[in-house]
Amino acid sequence: MYNVTAHGARACDGHARLSVWAISCMMPDAMKPVVVTIDGPAGAGKSSVAKLLARRLGYRLLDTGAIYRAVALTARDQGLAWTDAAGCAALAHALDIRFAFLGDTNHVYVGDRDVTQAIRTPEISQGASQVSAHPPVRAALLDIQRRLGAGGGVVVEGRDTGTVVFPAAQAKFFLTASETERARRRVAELAAAGTTVDYAATLREISDRDRRDATRDVAPMVAAPDAVLVDSSAQTLEEVVDSLAGLVAVRQRAASGDQ
Repeated sequence: MYNVTAHGARACDGHARLSVWAISCMMPDAMKPVVVTIDGPAGAGKSSVAKLLARRLGYRLLDTGAIYRAVALTARDQGLAWTDAAGCAALAHALDIRFAFLGDTNHVYVGDRDVTQAIRTPEISQGASQVSAHPPVRAALLDIQRRLGAGGGVVVEGRDTGTVVFPAAQAKFFLTASETERARRRVAELAAAGTTVDYAATLREISDRDRRDATRDVAPMVAAPDAVLVDSSAQTLEEVVDSLAGLVAVRQRAASGDQ
């Protein structure tokens, strides 16, 4: 069973997925570029899916989570506490961040420094969750995110991209997976990067972060009412990307008809 549903709507089986994909293959190349948002909890596969989907569509990739991670990293490097809302907001206002694909990797730069690996540690993950809970930080970064995604032709991934950052996005997805599967993926990801972490501790961190992200007062992590819900627990990365690409093509055709 392929578990992808419009928020509150029906589930689709593999045949439905193939039908959507077949429709996309018959569509004209010249279609209006749209904004694609992918939200969801940590470890659901958002980064991997967003990267491959952006490459498939020929779109730019905007990783909003990386922006918050960059603020957390900069704060730590400057000796600023992640609980200091005003100080972190000041850093966010002055943040000089950009993204660039090098091969298959979407590199993140703060100034001239490549922080792609530095922002992916467990420590910085927790720091990003803390700084993102500050309303002044979120306000400071909102304009940056919208500016980077202006004009469409972009895949945006994060936790509130379809509800707050790009509420009018034409194609919205909420990607999730079970906590145990997300913990397993996170441990494997860090192991591949040469870092060994405890599975039980990782599972607790994921559970704690889910609760913190979903209950914060400003921009909590929730699925947009018009988002498509995607459970990736039992799916391969390619299966998820194929299905999303087909659905995006349908939205592109609809957007092109509105021109």
